[in-house]
Amino acid sequence: MELAVVNIQGEDTGRRVVLPDTIFGIEPNDHAIYLDVKQIMANRRQGTHDTRERSDVSGSTRKIKRQKGTGTARAGDIKNPLFRGGGRVFGPHPRDYSFKLNKKVKRLARKSALTYKAKDNEILVVEDFKLDAPKTKDYLKILDQLKVKDGKSLLIVTDSDQNLYLSVRNLPNARVMRAASLNTYDILNGGTLIFTESAVKATEEIF
Repeated sequence: MELAVVNIQGEDTGRRVVLPDTIFGIEPNDHAIYLDVKQIMANRRQGTHDTRERSDVSGSTRKIKRQKGTGTARAGDIKNPLFRGGGRVFGPHPRDYSFKLNKKVKRLARKSALTYKAKDNEILVVEDFKLDAPKTKDYLKILDQLKVKDGKSLLIVTDSDQNLYLSVRNLPNARVMRAASLNTYDILNGGTLIFTESAVKATEEIF
């Protein structure tokens, strides 16, 4: 797949970039995408949830009424889960939700996600650029000139740029990420992918 390289004004520079079919044109594997996204979301969970069961609730262990002859159901102590203020039955406790996934499966999932983006024409290639100062207004102007201001966008660069990061971080529908940090979830959730020229080469080297 061949794409034109544009500048930050949205004008064609006359250069072309070939996106290799081994990364952007494979047969997508939906199950690999499912597994990778599931792992990413599971690894982000804190797992700090906790509840108090009847052994954790404060209260007397005295039997609150006699076993028989009351005409109502038998009951033990006041910490019974059926009573208000009692312990919870089988409530959640702190746990680790993360699980492992083979590197080849994760690589296949990322390639599949990039292939879907290429098929949907949601990839742009822009020449490398720098911002002189951290200004959100300047980055919004770039998005407007690239005609992606109204939707979600993910700018993929080679190296970290503090000015660029600070300019983007307050925008709800725009993000910036290094090519080395790309993952399946962010690719699928990023809207239009805006690769810099150097980021395309970096992505080829990573895969």
